[in-house]
Amino acid sequence: MGRIGNWFAARPKLSAALCGLVAATGFPPLQLWPLALIAIGGFAMLVLAAPTWRAALLRGWIFGLAHFTLANNWIATAFTYQSEMPAWLGWFAVPLVSLYLAVYPAIAGLFAWWLGRRLGAGATACLFAGAWTVSEWLRSWVFTGYAWDPLGLIFLGPFDRPGLAALLPWMGTYALSGLAALIGFLLVVLLRERRWMPFGAVSILLAVGMYWPAPPAGQGTLRYTLIQPDIRQQDLDNPAKFEEQFARIASLTAPRGPGLEGERRLVLWPESGVPDYLRDGYPQRYYDQMTAAGDPAYARWRIGRVIGEGGVLLTGAVDLEIVDGRAAGARNAVTALDARGQIVGGYDKAHLVPFGEYLALRWLLEPLGATRLVAGTIDFWPGPGPRTLDLGEWGRAGVQICYEIVFSGQVADRGDRPDYIFNPSNDGWFGAWGPPQHLAQARMRAIEEGLPVLRSTTTGISAVIDARGVVRQHIGMHRADRIDGVIPPAYAPTWFAQLGNWLPLGWAVLLIAGSLVATRLRRG
Repeated sequence: MGRIGNWFAARPKLSAALCGLVAATGFPPLQLWPLALIAIGGFAMLVLAAPTWRAALLRGWIFGLAHFTLANNWIATAFTYQSEMPAWLGWFAVPLVSLYLAVYPAIAGLFAWWLGRRLGAGATACLFAGAWTVSEWLRSWVFTGYAWDPLGLIFLGPFDRPGLAALLPWMGTYALSGLAALIGFLLVVLLRERRWMPFGAVSILLAVGMYWPAPPAGQGTLRYTLIQPDIRQQDLDNPAKFEEQFARIASLTAPRGPGLEGERRLVLWPESGVPDYLRDGYPQRYYDQMTAAGDPAYARWRIGRVIGEGGVLLTGAVDLEIVDGRAAGARNAVTALDARGQIVGGYDKAHLVPFGEYLALRWLLEPLGATRLVAGTIDFWPGPGPRTLDLGEWGRAGVQICYEIVFSGQVADRGDRPDYIFNPSNDGWFGAWGPPQHLAQARMRAIEEGLPVLRSTTTGISAVIDARGVVRQHIGMHRADRIDGVIPPAYAPTWFAQLGNWLPLGWAVLLIAGSLVATRLRRG
């Protein structure tokens, strides 16, 4: 470690960037979590060795810039699916976004430098972990928040086991990120001091925790059919292909097997699953743009025929907000339909994607030629937040549309707990890295809340996740297929389900306060 440490110390800015890049390889699809732990520990050492607070802040910011640029490279792919701006602009957009996101590891690093330079290794590790926990929590809500890829995601195990993410019910995502920062810090300290036995022991314990089998789980009673139609992003908004898309999703949905017609089942279609307006009351010209002969009643009727007797459908749809005879806004919605084609419930997406579903700072950016990255000129309007749809025999459904599922502590109505969470999504514009990261974060929510999550996507990865975070069934990328089964049971409300993000913030306070108190007692 001597020569390597000297090389890193002599090139702190380059070293910070390298640590940021390597830390991002701990996320899916690479999942190189041991390297990520060493990288986050190396970053902590670089920050603590900074001669001034400005140097500490700069090293943290460089780390974050490299880290988020690699982790969020999938954002660049979105620019290939719109025509208003050049596709190459996406490769500039990712680092531009990362310029802002890098502020948060910089804040954590600066806080650790400010208070931790004179503390022992254990106390400093706790301080750094607490600061990292708070910084990720801040990132999740400041300026509407961007919670994608928390550091704790590196602790999620393979599909058939939760890994160290099994601790989520007692910690929450942001405290698990703090734990990753703490362990990474201590591992690098052990390496630097050449304490091979403790380093080996901790490494073995980590490996055992990551690959320990999941405990047995029970079976539910409500049958479901989950659809992935494989509608590619370049075709999704093409009116000439709307009928073919509906025919495909309809053929995948029909009951299969003897005696299944009329059986009670929940049918799940993805975001953008219906190329029709389903609600009445819009000016006729809006219906004429769609496929169901300009008649929302007919659109609902034919969907009811597809799902069949005994079925209830949850599907992604678009609703309009009409003001003075024109569409002033839209809602990214999930609509519940029964076999008669009647609307029996609905949910409006609350966490909208900046520049995807609305143009942030429209008054400034639109005159400069900026547009949204998806079709349409009107902005989507946000809904009120988590809601539970009581579907009677078909259970109590919590709904989180696409990107919403990444927001820890904001996915279930705590006063009206659902039986399961439905997460329809369109990941077709997420590139190669986005879909596995998105699925992984849905698994984190399942473990945290103690609720099964069912993901139906247009192009993959669709999955059924039980309350332990285990992927029971899934459909890979770019396949048209369906999953049939029984919805896994929910667990009793976890600590996190009851306390929300007060739980990880409580851990952060304990870590920071405990490190400072322990150091003062030792000196006294």
